[in-house]
Amino acid sequence: MPQKVFYFAYGSNMDQDRLRGRIGSFHSRKRATLNGYNLVFNKRDSSYPGSGSANIVRGEGRVEGILYEIDETSLKRLDYYEGFPAHYNRIEVEVECEGKLLKAWVYVANENKVEEGLKPKREYLNHLLKGQDLLSEEYIEELQAVETID
Repeated sequence: MPQKVFYFAYGSNMDQDRLRGRIGSFHSRKRATLNGYNLVFNKRDSSYPGSGSANIVRGEGRVEGILYEIDETSLKRLDYYEGFPAHYNRIEVEVECEGKLLKAWVYVANENKVEEGLKPKREYLNHLLKGQDLLSEEYIEELQAVETID
């Protein structure tokens, strides 16, 4: 039986239907926070010039997201969809979930794939907002305030 791992989603995979379409099922879905990072939209989206996908960078802030428990085989499928290792690197971080610190995998854009001044497409940002059932009101407002390219 495949080993289970945690995956922290801060971008479009907060949309559980999108994630299911990529990897199939998952075992659990919970709110989690990654401290010491900030959410940015600086990962170049090759399908739409000037648009950026979600990424995280070290900083003074915190990133809210969804902690999924998935099988290692599902993680390998996710590697494919996230463009690992060419577009994103997968690193292990500690996230806070239900008062505990848990180790989880997260994807961080490779430096040669980032660019300043990018903005997400509205459709892309809507995927992030589909995680709002597990996000704080404050964080939802921050996401809603993000300026989009369209």
